[in-house]
Amino acid sequence: MTADQTMLALAEQTEAEFMFQYEAGAPTDVRAALGMTATRMGGGVVLSMRHDPTGYWSKALGFGVDEPVTADLIAAVCDFYRAEATPAAVLQIAPDLLPADWDDICARENITGGSTWVKLAAEIETLRPGHTDLRVGPVPADLHGQWASVVLRCFGMPEQHLGPMLAGAVRDPRFHPYAAWDGDEMVAAANLFVHGTVGSLNTGATLPSHRGRGAQSALLTARAAAAARAGCLWVVSETGRPDPGSSNPSLTNMLRVGLTPLYERRNWVWRAEPTAS
Repeated sequence: MTADQTMLALAEQTEAEFMFQYEAGAPTDVRAALGMTATRMGGGVVLSMRHDPTGYWSKALGFGVDEPVTADLIAAVCDFYRAEATPAAVLQIAPDLLPADWDDICARENITGGSTWVKLAAEIETLRPGHTDLRVGPVPADLHGQWASVVLRCFGMPEQHLGPMLAGAVRDPRFHPYAAWDGDEMVAAANLFVHGTVGSLNTGATLPSHRGRGAQSALLTARAAAAARAGCLWVVSETGRPDPGSSNPSLTNMLRVGLTPLYERRNWVWRAEPTAS
């Protein structure tokens, strides 16, 4: 396996693991209310949220590293979603890991191409520091609920059920939630997930009132330092690729501190029913 292939594998597996832990660790009442099921399949993870109010949390990812992506594997993933009565889900597979017959698989399983994400990585020691006038630091356990609230408000997601899900997940010692404060007000939030020698920089967002003040760049720096203390050598992240003529501040911040794009990965959308033409 080449260095690029190794980094691809680490990036995909780390993302799959933190997403699995976000959902699998949800409280029982939250899982019941949202119709949540999480399983491992074919070297990846398959996550279903039947009553997802956002359309974000049902996804399958991490495939193609331990086992090849095949028509039978994708059929099994889609059958899982059908059995769970999931209306739609996103399959996230690195482009180099898609099989030659991917177009045929998509046609057979009612999968269509969606938006594109950029996967990024960097050796921790190569990162440049980010700066802000806000106070940045780890979030203590008694503020995990507030941290989850800020994350969800930033992303425009409802706090009911999803708040307890996020707050419960970060009790796992592999999660390290961070935030930025303006005085006593928490105004930005982000998370670090430690997976072996790789730290995932995920869930970064700032409230509209405090954007443009360097919070996310500083949070990237703080989490990278925490990852290094935890024994990580690399950090990875992902964010949406902006449309032509537009920008994505998250991507700009990541590039500014020294993360480097590894590849662009399409979001493949499975739907239980064909989209009306």
